[in-house]
Order: sequence, then C-alpha cells, then structure tokens
Amino acid sequence: MTKRIFDIIFALFACVTLVPLIGLTAILVKLTSKGPALYWSQRVGKNNQLFSMPKFRSMRIGTPQIATHLMNQQANPDGFLTPVGSFIRRTSLDELPQLWSVLKGDMSIVGPRPALFNQDDLINLRTEKGVHVLKPGITGWAQINGRDEIPIPSKVELDTYYLEHQSRWLDLKIIIMTIVKVLRRDNITH
Repeated sequence: MTKRIFDIIFALFACVTLVPLIGLTAILVKLTSKGPALYWSQRVGKNNQLFSMPKFRSMRIGTPQIATHLMNQQANPDGFLTPVGSFIRRTSLDELPQLWSVLKGDMSIVGPRPALFNQDDLINLRTEKGVHVLKPGITGWAQINGRDEIPIPSKVELDTYYLEHQSRWLDLKIIIMTIVKVLRRDNITH
C-alpha cells in the first residue's frame, strides 16, 4: 500500500469516526467568538509550494499571522485566544480540519508540520537540508519529540531524521505516539 492510499484510508476513517467531535468543536468555536469556525492559513507544502490549510479558529479575528514563538516576542499570544482557543489547542482539536488537506493531497498524515508562509528561517533551513521534498503532515517526528518546545534548528534536524528514515513502521510509530502524547497533553503549551 502506498503512503497516499494509506493517507486517504486513514483520513476517511478518522473523518467518519470523529464527525461528532468535529461538529461539536465547530459549534463551540462559533458560539464563543465572532467569525467563522474555520481559519485558513497559507502554509508551505511539498517543494515549497503554498497551499491553504484549515484549522478550527483558536485565535480572535485580527490576530497577526505569525508563528506563536515569534508572537511571544511581540505580545502575549494568550491575549488573542478565543474563549475555547486554549482548550482546542491543548486537546489538538484545532488540527482536525487538516484531514481535508490530507484527502485533497496537500498534506499527509505523517510528515514535517507545514510552515507558515512567513517563517523564512524554518523554510530556508528545511530547503537546505532537503526536507522541502516531503509532503507536510498533521503529525511528525518533530511533534512527538518536542513539538513547539524545541528550537527551529533542532526541529529541522528531527525533520531530516524523518526524511532519511521514513518507512511505514516509522509512520505507524509516530501516529501511535501522537495519540498517546495528545491524550497525556505532552509538550502542548496552549
């Protein structure tokens, strides 16, 4: 089975299984803040091509489109969170709409997390290491080994490890470890 076929089967199964949770999350976002339930951001995909990636909106309308670690330098990102924003981030519910990006072919279940269009440091380092040839994922080796807690050079080293060692078994290990870490809320800052 190819990785693409696995992605489609896994994403369809997840969509069907999680439809009540997806619906409830959308309702919670809509009821607790102004604006749409989904937020679409420009992300960097395979070969540095831009695509639109959906997430459940955890930030208020008008929040700057910069990475959270960069926002920490300018303002307290918690001040931009919606009333349910912290909860849906902590539980990773905000990531569920990315199953659409997997079905569409912009993302994979496992791969490096897609950079924001303006994260030049991350994009350049990934390109230098050859990681840009991978399709971005909902989860990845860097996510289970530190997520947002690790600096960009370390994150890219983990992405490079995945590039050099990718296999079905490694993908399965990453998926299982992701589920465990989400349930235990490991390395989740918001």
